[in-house]
Amino acid sequence: MKLGRFVPLLAGLAAVSLAAGCGSTSSPPSQSSSGSTTLSVPGAATPTPAIATAIPTAATSGSLSGTWSGSYSGAFTGSFNLTWTQTGSSLSGSIDLTPGGTESLTGTVSGNTLQFGAVGSEAITYNGTVSGDSSMSGSYSVAGMGGGSWTASKTS
Repeated sequence: MKLGRFVPLLAGLAAVSLAAGCGSTSSPPSQSSSGSTTLSVPGAATPTPAIATAIPTAATSGSLSGTWSGSYSGAFTGSFNLTWTQTGSSLSGSIDLTPGGTESLTGTVSGNTLQFGAVGSEAITYNGTVSGDSSMSGSYSVAGMGGGSWTASKTS
């Protein structure tokens, strides 16, 4: 007997012995036409094959487009209104910071992760995570001045 056929047989016999030792009854191992050994144990769960399904996220469905309202804290504290337009994985729009004023923004989104910053500036960067289609949060960093956290909810 080849070793390749011997190992599944031993595994089946071990399972039968284990089931018998636990007081359960089982069917004897059977061999399929392909040569593999199967064992049926009453009450044992039958494995179900996993089915891969794509679950749309805000990032892939374009639902980040719209107006968001939020707050930030840490090295700086305040509130903001953010207006996004999402095209594929690209984000563009503006942020109105209180205090601070209005700045144009660009960014990217991948899955539920987003990164954005002011146009023409690397001084302020934002990183975050989108939760569902109505909230997001993350951290910000101001070059040489610290950073903190932010959170926002979609208003329209």
